[in-house]
Parts: sequence; structure tokens; C-alpha cells
Amino acid sequence: MWSLSAWRRRRLLAKHPVADETWQRVRHHLTFLDGISAEQDQWLREASVLFLTEKHLTALPGVELHQEQRLLLAAQAQLPLMNLGELEWYQGFHEIILYPDDFRSPQRHRDASGVEHEWDGEHSGEAWQQGPVILAWPGVLASGNWEGYNLVIHELAHKLDMLNGDANGLPPLHHGMPVQQWASVMQSAYDDLNHQLDHNPDAETAIDPYAAENPAEFFAVTSEYFFSAPDLLADSYPQVYAQLSQFYRQDPLARLKHLQASDPRYQTEG
Repeated sequence: MWSLSAWRRRRLLAKHPVADETWQRVRHHLTFLDGISAEQDQWLREASVLFLTEKHLTALPGVELHQEQRLLLAAQAQLPLMNLGELEWYQGFHEIILYPDDFRSPQRHRDASGVEHEWDGEHSGEAWQQGPVILAWPGVLASGNWEGYNLVIHELAHKLDMLNGDANGLPPLHHGMPVQQWASVMQSAYDDLNHQLDHNPDAETAIDPYAAENPAEFFAVTSEYFFSAPDLLADSYPQVYAQLSQFYRQDPLARLKHLQASDPRYQTEG
């Protein structure tokens, strides 16, 4: 059966070709893609091109974007969607704004006694409900390794979370994923992290303490770790890793372990 969407996809890919050398440079920078299959690599390459035709990247003065840099961002954005099918997971926004450095934005919080506090906070990324994603370009460039940090995935995890409304740590779960189980696992780990920090605000927690800010940040931070430090996440919160593995339909830990067992570069690096 003839498919308009398939025809449009082929047309867009033909209109925006990516040279093998360019894609290899992108892959060389994004070491956390090591070990993906040839089919996955092809999907990611094409999905990155399509992402860039759908989202407008607005580079503020101080940020220069060439094809390689655009693909670098897009590949990180598309990795979480690799096994999620053709649904519009990144709906509700059309623009990514790139700052040359961290930026300040107004913040508002109402405490338990009802007092509202306002201040300017410094951020490297933000995701607005029904609005753009904002990223500091140095944070994008620092992402993509097995180091427990990925600004792109963090902010786009918020967008996945917002598909159900306000960000609250509960993205749309697949059939067969009970909400009660997700909520129980996430809440238990979130409470554990907060307990550690309540006992010692300077504690060296296994994952970034920013995850203790609220359930939305917990989901975004653990999504970062799921893709960029799956061993740390699985060691500290194995049930959280299992839930995220079901949601993203991926197993980065298995891929990392295979690399550590078979790739001399990973064996040398310990």
C-alpha cells in the first residue's frame, strides 16, 4: 500500500543528505552510542535528519551551527525514541533555543506555608510546557559520553513527561506498565535520595542530587543516567533502571557491559 508518510520521509532524507564522514565524526563524539547495531545506527542517522526538519534550532549570538553540530544535538535527542515507534513523542514544541552559555531565568516557588518566593536562577537548560526547549551550547557539547550527564536527554525527558500535562515524573506509560508500579518504584528511590540529603546535605550521592528537587527532575536525571551511566543507575536503583528500560525499550547497561567485555578501549579505560 502506498504511504504518503513513507514518500515524504524518503523525500526529506534525499533533500538533506549526510555524508558518511560527517556522521562518523558525530559518532566519534558521542561515545555513548558505541555498540549500537548497524540497523540502529541507520535509524538514528535518518531520525536525526528528520528531527532537524521538524524542529527549528535558534542559535543566539555566540553559537555557530554547522551540519555536524546540528546532527550532534539531534542524535542525542533521538536516542531515547529509538524503540518507541512512530508516535509523536516530541509534540508540543517546534523550537530549540541555544544559548552560548548558562542563562538566568525567573523562578517561582510556593512553600508549605503558602509563601511565594521569586528569584533569578542560573540554568543550562529549560523545557517549557507548550513552549520551546532552551539549551546552553557548552552543555550540549559536554554531553554524549558515559559520564552520567546529558543536557539534551534531560530536557527532552521533561517534554516526554509533559505529554500527560504538567511535568510530574510520570510520562505516558506503555500498555502493560502499571502506573502503580512505576509510581511506587520512583517514589521509593526519590524518598531514599531525599533521606540521604536530609541526613547530610553534602552527601556524595550515587546520582546527581538535583534529582531530589522534585519527581519531574528525578525522572529527567535518571533518564540521563539510564543512557549515559547505566551501571551507576542500576547499582544504586535497580528497580528504577528496570522501569526506565521498559519505558524506553532499551538496555544501555547490556550494551555497556558488552563493550567492557569485548572492546579493548573500554577494557583499557577500566
